[in-house]
Amino acid sequence: MQRDFSQFEIVTEAEERHELFGEAGKVKLLFFANRGRMANYNDAVRLAQETGATPDVALVRRYATRPGVALNLEQQVMSDLGAFMRASFNDGHKEAYEFTEINRSIATGVSVSGDRWRRPNDTFGLAGVINDISKDARNYFAAGGLGILIGDGQLPRAGFEKILEVYYRAAIVSGIHVTFDYQHIDNPAYNAVRGPVDVFGLRVHAEF
Repeated sequence: MQRDFSQFEIVTEAEERHELFGEAGKVKLLFFANRGRMANYNDAVRLAQETGATPDVALVRRYATRPGVALNLEQQVMSDLGAFMRASFNDGHKEAYEFTEINRSIATGVSVSGDRWRRPNDTFGLAGVINDISKDARNYFAAGGLGILIGDGQLPRAGFEKILEVYYRAAIVSGIHVTFDYQHIDNPAYNAVRGPVDVFGLRVHAEF
């Protein structure tokens, strides 16, 4: 947090709404730019090689810009079936300091309402995601660097992080929903010699 707002993010988004074969849909294009003190992965690796130490982004931070773009498509296919696709890209030369380390990502999925099985307030969803990091980031993690959420001091063989997610959102009573979630993750944190990992989740949402 900076009281003088010297570190900030600029975001702009354009949205287009339409109908395709009588079904609603929309397209959103988002641009952003982060301004603040951030490290270049190559600078961190270069300093580590010169000093014989482990790469550390905290030692090479300077004021810089990190831009990115995202495209989001949403389309109602039928009254009870919807689909989406999302693709994003950001500057992979610099460290991530929000969310997690992802430089390129593409996701797609569908959601189906429970009308078909006489549960109109329920929803079934299925989605797939492929994430990747830049070459600079891979070199940094392979050299022993750590990120805000990933990194264990090694990255012997990098690969795409691939996630398959399935969920079911069930209406229990009015205002209370329970969601059962399952995720299968290949190459977690881009490490092709680890995983796969299976994650099970349960979420309860209540409104009064």
